[in-house]
Parts: sequence; C-alpha cells; structure tokens
Amino acid sequence: MIEKLISFSLRNRVMVLLIAASLFGWGVYSVQTNKVDAIPDLSENQVIVFTEWMGRSPQLVEDQITYPLVTNLQGLPEVKYVRGTSMFGMSFIYIIFEDETDVYWARTRVLERLNSVGNMLPEDATPTLGPDGTGVGHILWYTLDAPGMDLGEQRAVQDWYVKFALQNVEGVSEVASFGGFQKQYQLTLDPNKLTYYNLSVPQVIQAVRANNNEAGGRKFELSDIGYIIKTTGYLESAEEIENIPITTSNTIPVRVRDVASVQMTGESRLGIFDLNGEGEAVGGIVVMRYGENAEEVIANVKVKMKEVAKGLPEGMKFNIVYDRSGLINESIDSIKGTLIEEMIVASLVVLLFLFHWRSALVIMIQLPLSVAIGFILLNAFGISSNIMSLTGIALSIGVIVDDAIVMVENAYRHLADATKGKPWED
Repeated sequence: MIEKLISFSLRNRVMVLLIAASLFGWGVYSVQTNKVDAIPDLSENQVIVFTEWMGRSPQLVEDQITYPLVTNLQGLPEVKYVRGTSMFGMSFIYIIFEDETDVYWARTRVLERLNSVGNMLPEDATPTLGPDGTGVGHILWYTLDAPGMDLGEQRAVQDWYVKFALQNVEGVSEVASFGGFQKQYQLTLDPNKLTYYNLSVPQVIQAVRANNNEAGGRKFELSDIGYIIKTTGYLESAEEIENIPITTSNTIPVRVRDVASVQMTGESRLGIFDLNGEGEAVGGIVVMRYGENAEEVIANVKVKMKEVAKGLPEGMKFNIVYDRSGLINESIDSIKGTLIEEMIVASLVVLLFLFHWRSALVIMIQLPLSVAIGFILLNAFGISSNIMSLTGIALSIGVIVDDAIVMVENAYRHLADATKGKPWED
C-alpha cells in the first residue's frame, strides 16, 4: 500500500503539490481562526443553580431548598448526576450533563424544571442559574485604583457603572464584583422600646416596605393635554426612614426613630480583598462565556476598559492584576520559536552530512505543512490552542524532524546507489 502511494505521488507530482498547497492554505486559515487559550478546559459539562436564603442555618437550607431541588432535577434528560451543597444562607446545585450535550440546551431544560418546582420552596428563596461559564473562565481580574476614595463609593462605581459596561462585551458571561462595601440603610432595633410600644419586628419591616414604594394613578385630560398621576414614595435618606410611622399610641404616631436607630453602613462581609498587602481594594472578575476565544475576549475587554475609563471619577483608573493573555502569548511564541529552531537545525544537519540543498528544502517544507494540518484537525475536533495542545505539537515536531532526516537520507542513499554517481537530481 505504501509503495503504491509513493509511486502514485511520484507519477503525479503536480497533483501532490497542489494538494499540499491547498492543505497549507487551509492550515493557515485554521491557525487564524482557531480558539486560543492558555489553560485547557477539562471541567465537566454542568449547570449551576444558586439559591440565596440569608440568615438560615446550613441544615435548614439543606431541608428546605437543597433537598427539594436535587430530587426534582434528577429526572432531566442526559443528566449524569446531580450534586448539592448547603452552607449558611446559600445553596448550590450542580447538574452534570453528558459531555456531548449542548450547554445552552441543558440550561433551558434546567430553567423549565425550576419553573415547576418554585412553589415547593420558601417564598423569599428564588433559585437562579449560574453564569454560562466554565471553571477556567476567569480570564481577567482588575481593581479600581482610586487613592483617597471611600471603599463604599468605589464599590458603587463598580456595581452601577463599570460592571454593566463590561458585561456588554461579546463573549463575557459575567463580571463578578469583589471588595469594598455595599451601601445599605441599617435599622438597629431596641427590644426594650419594642416591648414598651407593644410592637414586633415584622411590624417594623412591613412599615418600612410599605413606605418605600410608588403608586400610579389614572390619566386625565385638561385643555387637550393628557396628564399621568403618580405618587413618588421611594426612600432617599435616613431621615425619611426615621419618620416612617409604624402605629399609633394614644393618637400619637410611633415612628421608626422611636424604636430604632437608622444609619448608612455597609453590608456584612465574610472577608476582605487585600491587594499585595497594601490594603483593601475594589474590583471585578471577568468570566468568559462557554466556548469563546479567550484571546479575543480579553482584547475586547481591554478596548472597552479604555472607553469606560473616560467616565470614571477623577483620579480613578483600572489596575489589571491578572491577565491570561500574557500566558497565551508566551505559549504561542514558544511554539513558533520551537518550529523555527527545529527547521533550521534539521536543515543544517542535512546540509552538513549530505551537502544537498534540495533534501534540506524538503524538510523545511514538511515541518510547517505538518503543523498546519495539525491545526486543521484541532478545529475539526473543537480543540483550542492551549498549553497542552501546543506542547503536543512542539513534541511532535521533534518526531517529524527525526522521521524527515531518516527518510530523506535513506532516499538520497538509494538514489545515489541506483544512479552510481550520475546527476540523478537533475
């Protein structure tokens, strides 16, 4: 079979060259379109369901949320198994699908099932789907460098401006905020005063909720002009919360300030984010969407950052603390350097031992052609250019070089013996 293939190739040199040129062109196109990343995605095909029920113990979360969700999500098609984790105030469900399952089809089926099991959960517990990213989707970390600015203000800029802008970048699944303080109004109730006025905690909560609302009225026309009536009732300051009436005692209203103190503060935190031991920082983590090109997404995020920076408060700027594109570029440069070095070394070896430039040219053509065909197969199987795949190509180059030297030297010796010193190369 091999002899027939070699004979056919020798008799049809033009066809072989055209096929090789076509494969090389296809390979160059595959190199340009192949998804580039530094870390291979070996994570399972999973969908995460997150439920927050703050203030509850892990055992209560397990009984009321995790167990009902796990038992109802097990019957989905193409599901391998379902894992559940309960912790203080939070529940995580991991639905593992078969490897061939489309991740967005899986998310749709999970969402359909969640719509039917929502009535089994507590009223204030709403399960939500996690981002459509993978375990290696954290492609860029950044902080906001704003000397002298309050951490709460920095977090507000991150949550209400930077986060929304970066989430619009194509290929970004989520921008997770970290650090700083999330501002909130906090009521500290005095139990003695509640007892004195014969009030309960739910009454205070209901009063605050009822007074933090807007109501709409009807539309009426006056002089051929239509007017829409509405009431503005959103709370805008701590003083407004203090003046909210809860009940009436002897025709005198009992207000929030009579039973509690109101202040602007930060939400309770379980930890802090410290940058290089220099103090707390505020920033975000850019999570890439499943199946995207990491190098392209990082480049688009950096371009968007330049636009967002124009609207930041004076003195605030981005500080990138983790950028995977550096590792990606190093991996690509490594494979390029290996290919060039081995082409040069192999050609020099052939020239030194055979003194035949055409044999060296065969090796120099064979190496980039083999690598180009390798990228065609990477695209065909949906494999990205990462450390593992590029390392495999680098190792295979050595095998190709050894094979090329042996085969070229063997062909050269047989042709020389067959022609007995005649100029066979012409």
